[in-house]
Amino acid sequence: MKRIIETNAWPVLIDHAKRMGLAENHLQNLIAAPGRFDAFSMKAGPFLYDFSRQRVDTAVMNSLYDLAREQKLPSRFKEMMSGSRVNVTEKRSALHTASRNFSNEPVLIDGRDVMPENTHVRKQIKAFSQKIHSGELRGSTGKRFSSVVAVGIGGSYLGPEFVATALKGGADKGIRLHFLSNVDIDCFGAIVPLIDLEATLWIIISKSYTTTETMANANQVIAFVSGLGLSPEKHIVTVTSKGSPGDDSANPVLASFHMFDYIGGRYSVTSAVGGVPLSLFLGYDRFESFLKGAAEMDIHAASAAPEKNAPLTAALIGIWNNNFLGYPAQGLIPYSSALSRFPAHVQQLYMESNGKSVTSDGQPTGADTGMIIFGEPGTNAQHSFFQLAHQGRPFPIDFIGVIHPHYRQYKNRSKGVTNHQELWANFIAQPQALACGRDNADEPARNFSGNRPSSTIVIEDLSPENIGRLLSFYEARTVFEAFVWDINPFDQFGVELGKTMAGGIRAEIAAANEDPGHLFDDRDQIQKAYLEMLFSGNL
Repeated sequence: MKRIIETNAWPVLIDHAKRMGLAENHLQNLIAAPGRFDAFSMKAGPFLYDFSRQRVDTAVMNSLYDLAREQKLPSRFKEMMSGSRVNVTEKRSALHTASRNFSNEPVLIDGRDVMPENTHVRKQIKAFSQKIHSGELRGSTGKRFSSVVAVGIGGSYLGPEFVATALKGGADKGIRLHFLSNVDIDCFGAIVPLIDLEATLWIIISKSYTTTETMANANQVIAFVSGLGLSPEKHIVTVTSKGSPGDDSANPVLASFHMFDYIGGRYSVTSAVGGVPLSLFLGYDRFESFLKGAAEMDIHAASAAPEKNAPLTAALIGIWNNNFLGYPAQGLIPYSSALSRFPAHVQQLYMESNGKSVTSDGQPTGADTGMIIFGEPGTNAQHSFFQLAHQGRPFPIDFIGVIHPHYRQYKNRSKGVTNHQELWANFIAQPQALACGRDNADEPARNFSGNRPSSTIVIEDLSPENIGRLLSFYEARTVFEAFVWDINPFDQFGVELGKTMAGGIRAEIAAANEDPGHLFDDRDQIQKAYLEMLFSGNL
């Protein structure tokens, strides 16, 4: 594939970017054009993607769609879903879509159909969750499980936490779900007072079962549970790869569920990584509905023509904002408290996938890849960093709205509107204010330049299906952007260097634990200073 700077579309889009900088193409003029909303928005089933307040016109979009075809986005996405080894550096397929595929069509890796193993895991999750909910499986003292703690970090935590938070309004199984992600002992210590240890199930989630932070927490859990006289094998479940130390019959656990090397961590929430804790928290049927919503968006991403393809179009807008308009960051603002953990999930999904410097064949990309993703729920964000959004350095924003909240029974009115209507008043106003601005020559401090781009996504409600659609939309968008740049969105070597260096420091700390007279290596004076702080307990 070509580097983006070598495409035929590249110089054309550079010229478009110069043209869009003219005063006549200020967003307040663009959005005033008749038919703007209809021409610059699209639906994917019950899912609206509106890019009418982006700094684009028909000519820009036509050139972006030319870029999509030149980089073969539709065919490459289909190849990914069919099992091609698109993760070229690790020589793997990337089949997160297989974990929510309910068709009867085979998905092959080197002639082997992976669907039977995915179907088996789903059936296993369903049976296990039903046994927990019925009380057939109980803790070692006979108590029914009332709490679940998912122990994992990164993709083993952020995706499941987002979905659990989004669907909490429908959790009716009498189980509370907690996440133990950080190796920080304060994270563990904060959870312990919230749970009944005799009625708690711990889910250790690690593909290799060697991730340092997760194993430190797992060992802490085992020691703590054993110290209370409970049987760890009746309180621990593992989600791991087949044959890993967490899947060893010599170390019995209540149940073990397999995850597969063709599903990367940040794409794994629809696998057993999310399936086990979410099915216990929500019930398996709701988890399956979530899967089916994601599968529906997968099909749309793979089959819709570029001009009608919502995640592909969103990816092209991202490329346009990054490489041609020069925005380095993007906000993600859900106007729904239930989606409060969604920005954190997309932050990992996108930045770990697309923060790369070389193409799939090892060449320098020649252009900046990835954007800084951050966000908070509206209206909280408006009282946090929207001063910068409106009058400081501009950045594009994705606004996400939900027509019907979880809790519809509260109808009190303030200033004539309900709380949800007040939320929507702000949800509608903010992108319009960013786009149009307001002139105030008399008071420069009250002048708003406008011309600040945004997109808007709307889902009807917080059903499992719609949360699945939202998840898949951002996954597909991330992958499509990577394909435009011809980078590999499925490896993450960038996380390794710091962890490798931590290994040497860990050895120093362990030596000092064994020998109080141990002298720290003084070849790195800065490192030595911090180690001495740790052991002295003083600055």
